[in-house]
Amino acid sequence: MLMYILSHSATVMDYIFITIALFVASYWFATHIYRKYSNLPPTIFPSIPIIGHLYLIKNPLCRTLAKISAKHGPILLLRFGSRKVLLVSTPSLSEECFTKNDVIFANRPRLLYGKILGSNYTNLCTASYGDHWRKLRRIANAEIFSSFRLNELHEVRADEGRLLIRKLATECSSPVNMKKTFHEMTLNVMMRMIFGKRYYCSKMKEEGKKFQEISKETFLVGDASNLGDHLPFLNWFGVRGVEKRMIALQKKRNAFFQGVIEEYRKGKDEEVKNKKHKTMMEVLLELQENEPKYYTDDLIKTFLLNLLSTGTDTSSGTMEWAFALLLNHPHVLKKAQNEIDNHVGKERFVDESDMGNLPYLRCIVNETLRLYPAGPVLVPHESSEECVVGGYHIPQGTMLLVNQWAMHHDPDLWSDPESFQPERFEGIEGARDGFRFMPFGFGRRCCPGEGLATRIMGLTVGLLIQCFDWERPGEEMVDMTEGRGITLPKAQPLIAKYKPRQMMLNLISQA
Repeated sequence: MLMYILSHSATVMDYIFITIALFVASYWFATHIYRKYSNLPPTIFPSIPIIGHLYLIKNPLCRTLAKISAKHGPILLLRFGSRKVLLVSTPSLSEECFTKNDVIFANRPRLLYGKILGSNYTNLCTASYGDHWRKLRRIANAEIFSSFRLNELHEVRADEGRLLIRKLATECSSPVNMKKTFHEMTLNVMMRMIFGKRYYCSKMKEEGKKFQEISKETFLVGDASNLGDHLPFLNWFGVRGVEKRMIALQKKRNAFFQGVIEEYRKGKDEEVKNKKHKTMMEVLLELQENEPKYYTDDLIKTFLLNLLSTGTDTSSGTMEWAFALLLNHPHVLKKAQNEIDNHVGKERFVDESDMGNLPYLRCIVNETLRLYPAGPVLVPHESSEECVVGGYHIPQGTMLLVNQWAMHHDPDLWSDPESFQPERFEGIEGARDGFRFMPFGFGRRCCPGEGLATRIMGLTVGLLIQCFDWERPGEEMVDMTEGRGITLPKAQPLIAKYKPRQMMLNLISQA
């Protein structure tokens, strides 16, 4: 065919066709030979020049990647534009990445979100593995999320739980928006632990409204995809809409939190001055006094913003999913209620210290995290040097994506994986089950706030089950459609009907 075209009068379209065909053939040949002798993981054909495998990606990402892995295998080397991406979706491969190669995969890829909202890759989540990150991690483990600090701030979480019960008891005549309820409650817990004051109350109405706008915009911008992360040439053509939004948001966040820090220093806020415990802000400012050149205001703001952005949306979203599942499975709700009644009774509220004696409640939280993990695809890692995973050669600078959602829904790992069965977690301590269930990640870069998250979720869900009877607003089952976003939010906010339990009326009236 080629010789025929060349030997006759060829049109312009003929030459274009020949050029494209030769380019594709040589590209495939070069790639095939390179892969054969480099022992790279399997890939998917075609990998289109320039964009690679980006044409395959659709929302929700976790489901798309799961379908790709089911069809092509548990370990794949893809190309997202100019970026090499290693996709793994089995416990054994995850274990290799987070044990034998944990240090190698301890880096984070340089994405626009980390550059702007992560203050040029200096916060705990986006910083590269090294001295700075290790210092931040030590602060988080020793000063913020240690058992001592969490126990010291226990009363804050218990008090917010009682305030939530009181608020719901006065509004039980109409259905409640659970998404809004959990979000406000979680943010108040975090703000009191960090700054010593609530941000959703009458005294702080304006400040709370301002912070709510910042929080909402942070999650919206964070969920926005930025093709420039994978196709840098797009930035040359001014395709920077997401970047401009991030820059504007970062200025707004900096101004807000700088004002909070200055107010804290002046000591004008009586609610803060009269606190009985040491807040996270106070801990960081004390560190600043001892080491001012390192603990700058910018570092403190970045650190606290990281805590808020990772600690609110994930916990509140998981609790919303948990109640959606409970409303669709009232027998599970009743079983959890009976467990609390038998252990705690009606003379006091359930407390964090009761969790060890409420195994079924813990099973409900774990099963929710299995079905709807807050990090369905773990936060991306990046290899700092060459390594071997699954017997394949992994080049330096490869972005690692671990599809946790795929493992949580794998019928080879779980019986009837799409069904809600809290009993499957009976006998499993904590929120991990090897590498098939690791909702807070694993290794050096796992989530340091696991202890706080499990405390907040267990206490809040437990209190609401103990104090109220819950039901769906109508006969229809709750819509369990997933929305857009990296934290797998519910597409439609959960609306629920409830009423105080007769046996709890006396205690509720004292909340």
